[in-house]
Amino acid sequence: MDSIISAFGKSGRYLFCIPLVAFGMNHLTQASMMAGMVPIPGGVFWVYFTGVAMLLGAIGIITNFKGLGSLAAFLTGVLLLIYVFTIHLPALVNAPNAASRMAPLMMVLKDAGLAGGAWAIALLLKK
Repeated sequence: MDSIISAFGKSGRYLFCIPLVAFGMNHLTQASMMAGMVPIPGGVFWVYFTGVAMLLGAIGIITNFKGLGSLAAFLTGVLLLIYVFTIHLPALVNAPNAASRMAPLMMVLKDAGLAGGAWAIALLLKK
C-alpha cells in the first residue's frame, strides 16, 4: 500500500501543476482583462508578475531544482492565499445577492484548497 501511496503522491505534484501552468498562461495572455481585479496600483504589472510567479512555481515543484521545490511550493501557497484574501473574499463579501456570490465562493474554495495542496507538496519535497 505504501508504494501505491508513494506513486500517487509523486504524480500528484504533476497534477497540481497543471492548473498552475494554465492560470499562469492565462495571466500572461489576458493581463489587460484581469488588471481591474488587482486591488493595488499597477494592475497589469501585477497580473504579469503573478503569472510568471505561478509558472516558476510549477517549474520549481516539478523539477525540484537544487532542492528548491519545497520553497517553490510554499511560496505558491502563499501567493494563492493572497489571492483569497485580497481578491476573492472581497468579491464574495461585496456580492449583492446569493446568485452573484457563487463564482467568488468557488474561487475562494479553489485557491484555498490549492494553497493547502501547495503546502502539502512543500512538506513532501522537504523530506
